[in-house]
Amino acid sequence: MVKTHNYETIFIVDSSRGEEQVTALVEKFKSLISANGEISKVDDWGKRRLAYEIDDLTEGYYVLVEFTAAPEFPAELCRQFKITDGILRYIVINQAK
Repeated sequence: MVKTHNYETIFIVDSSRGEEQVTALVEKFKSLISANGEISKVDDWGKRRLAYEIDDLTEGYYVLVEFTAAPEFPAELCRQFKITDGILRYIVINQAK
């Protein structure tokens, strides 16, 4: 059996792209995570003001996802975040117990 770990990721989507594109990006990453692991919780924080401007933007759409996956998957998830237009910031955290 493959050993899995608990992770959480928070990512911020460029909310100026419109509601349809924001929803499409959120769904893309939720399906990517569920294809490579098991999602235990999705918390849509919605549109919020950024602490500081990123690329002249002051608002972003925040999403928190808690999941379990193999230890190799977070590196691939980070790679996908990096190459996807519309992702302003992201972080993936190992929730070691």
